[in-house]
Amino acid sequence: MVYALLTAAVTAYLLGNLNGSVCISALVADDDVRKHGSGNAGLTNFFRNYGGWSSLLVILVDMLKAALAAFGAGWMLASFGRYQEGLVLGAVMVSLGHDFPVLLGFKGGKGVLCGFTAALIMDWRIALLMLGVFLIAFAITRYVSLGSILGALTCAVGFGIVYHGNWAYMAGGIFIGCLAIFMHRSNIVRLLKGKESKIHLIHRNLNK
Repeated sequence: MVYALLTAAVTAYLLGNLNGSVCISALVADDDVRKHGSGNAGLTNFFRNYGGWSSLLVILVDMLKAALAAFGAGWMLASFGRYQEGLVLGAVMVSLGHDFPVLLGFKGGKGVLCGFTAALIMDWRIALLMLGVFLIAFAITRYVSLGSILGALTCAVGFGIVYHGNWAYMAGGIFIGCLAIFMHRSNIVRLLKGKESKIHLIHRNLNK
């Protein structure tokens, strides 16, 4: 079982290194999203710099890799009767791989899409609540970061309450939510100072 655990963890982590923003910016623009804007390899920075349909490809890549990591780890541990624990392990490790990718010099994204996908796989009800909180916060303020932070908080609190007693799901959900909040620490500072940038869905690509 130790071999299966290590294989599942490493595989999920390496899948997390497959960053959607970095891959798609290279494919569609022969560029690196980390050279522009905030320098972050996340969806928001990608949208600000490239916009358009290519942002949907970023979403697809990041959500697909998270799903593959979680289900793959669950499958690897299923024969030991630890399918649910495998799902959580894959979800946590793919999030760490996305946020701190060794193959990209540990400069990754902030784990929002990975965290949402993980929550969707673990409990779709909590994921829908996260999405609702994000959409409401974004619609009112136009701050993607604020919506993401509140959504991540919803993840941590939701899994802490709903899965109290189920240590794997509770710990995994809380960790993923808190990790996303931690990755937004600079955004929190800018929000408190009133210096955070807003974003609008009708995007004009200034690089063209």
